[in-house]
Amino acid sequence: MSTATAPPLASDGIKREKLANAVIRFCGDSGDGMQVTGSQFTNTAALFGNDLATFPDFPAEIRAPQGTLPGVSGFQVNFSSEQVFTPGDSVDVLIAMNPAALKTNIADLKTGGILIINADSFGEVDLKKAKLKTNPLDDGSLSGYRVFAVELLKLTKAAVKDVGLDAKSVDRSKNFFSLGMCYWLFDRSLDGTLRWIDEKFKGKVAEANKLTLKAGYAYCDATEAYQTAAYEVAPARLVPGTYRNLSGNNALAMGLVAASERSGLPLFLGSYPITPASDILHELAMYKNFGVVTFQAEDEIAAVSSAIGASYGGLLATTTTSGPGMALKMEAIGLAVSVELPLVICNIQRGGPSTGLPTKTEQADLFQALFGRNSEAPLPVIAPATPGDCFWVALEACRIALKYMTPVIILSDGYLANGAEPWRVPGLDELPAFPTRFRTDPEGFQPFMRDPATLARPWAVPGTPGLEHRIGGIEKQDVTGNINYEPENHDRMVRLRAAKVAGVVQDIPDVVPAGDPEGDLVIVGWGSTHGSITAALHALRAKGHKIGHIHIRHLNPLPKNLGEAMKRYKKILVPEMNLGQLAFILRGLFVVDAISYSKVEGKPFKQSEIENKVLEVLK
Repeated sequence: MSTATAPPLASDGIKREKLANAVIRFCGDSGDGMQVTGSQFTNTAALFGNDLATFPDFPAEIRAPQGTLPGVSGFQVNFSSEQVFTPGDSVDVLIAMNPAALKTNIADLKTGGILIINADSFGEVDLKKAKLKTNPLDDGSLSGYRVFAVELLKLTKAAVKDVGLDAKSVDRSKNFFSLGMCYWLFDRSLDGTLRWIDEKFKGKVAEANKLTLKAGYAYCDATEAYQTAAYEVAPARLVPGTYRNLSGNNALAMGLVAASERSGLPLFLGSYPITPASDILHELAMYKNFGVVTFQAEDEIAAVSSAIGASYGGLLATTTTSGPGMALKMEAIGLAVSVELPLVICNIQRGGPSTGLPTKTEQADLFQALFGRNSEAPLPVIAPATPGDCFWVALEACRIALKYMTPVIILSDGYLANGAEPWRVPGLDELPAFPTRFRTDPEGFQPFMRDPATLARPWAVPGTPGLEHRIGGIEKQDVTGNINYEPENHDRMVRLRAAKVAGVVQDIPDVVPAGDPEGDLVIVGWGSTHGSITAALHALRAKGHKIGHIHIRHLNPLPKNLGEAMKRYKKILVPEMNLGQLAFILRGLFVVDAISYSKVEGKPFKQSEIENKVLEVLK
């Protein structure tokens, strides 16, 4: 928490210390409702007008034993009166629902930070599950923090004693007690969450959750110890407009729907559920009123194949998955490359290989996206930088796919997918229109004749009179589309498909470095590293360092001026959540000494990590 001014007298009569920003993390067992609690605090902060960034952290094991270290779930939110780029490197307020949550998260709490502990869950059995030999509440290990040990379950039982709930339901309500406490600590209204409870729950459960939320708020208000832990974070000065709190997966789904509207084509999603991409399927299933058709297939291969069929039939087709699913889809994606049909493939990257860390973030599928198909099968690849940017990248991917008649890969990741930020709802005039026209004139039609500007072949929907044609995975003759095995023809078709994808560069804007346009060092990034790099850039330039930041959205083809832009700097640093895949590409294509900075921990980069690495390189 960064202090701005002396404590003002708030509307509730409490002297509150005014802060520029604060970082809260809720953590507990996967059944403790930490994601719900964090999401509700986030929504309330967004409605209040704070800028914010979130980091939900799910346990990698779906059904880890209750109270154990692998089963800890967390939700971190950084809310501020200033512009926010990351969820925060360290935590100001940590709410730990059990010993396992405390043990796995305490290292991120700032010295002197507020620690709220559910004292009811620190019995001998709980400590044993967390592999703790002594009780942190008694052994002095928490002396560096402001500790509030609260009997959350006991207080929750007292709050709902007249509702008539079973013991299990009462236990599930205790997360709302901690949420009510945080609303008091930061002077936030309960109204939004009370309305949400009425919409989400019914009967006794709704009543119990509302009573517990109010009890947590009242508990802090009536307890003298909390009067010195009262804070205020003012609204941020955002660009005027209508805002909503939006996650990356939600934004991606909405972007696909917007692309459907702007192209004039019905949207089809063929998908198989896989973490962390499944929410896109769930979200799009709610847009039937926009003509969206969602198909949950029996496996990844059927999912992408259904999307290819939908594209052949004249729909705006997409498929969603993560890295393991991409591996299964690749043969069919090669078919889409060969038959040259538009298809948008969303890969929400996660830790791997194989099942790996299914709920943790990673950027290690870049090589897979660029080179993961057999033979020569290049594709455009685009990566969003923030949760809200997922909306615009979805539009861009659809536009390219339709204009160039090619599959396009979107590389998002778990950090963007589950993270959220305030997103300004654009006006219709801000959305690019790319109305799509099918070939209908049979005069002179050939299935692989090409537009000289884009090299795209015509899109002839089956059933159009006079446009009957053969299509399939075997190599086709240039122009006619007939099956052909001639070596010269195969060489020509391979080169034409590659030239078509390379030609997308004409639609890619030149990179414009943030920060200094030339200098001692440039940080080159892609995808979700944007926030931590941007925050580090601001901090380092404020200290007098002459550095820039190039963030690459279009990973294939790359912007045409990228090489020239990088060479304006003495050194190039490439932070990635992989073992240096983009750095490898940059070295090979531009013959530059790109310094790779790798991290493969299932966690995003911290601002401090980028800063420290830059300073190390500049020595």
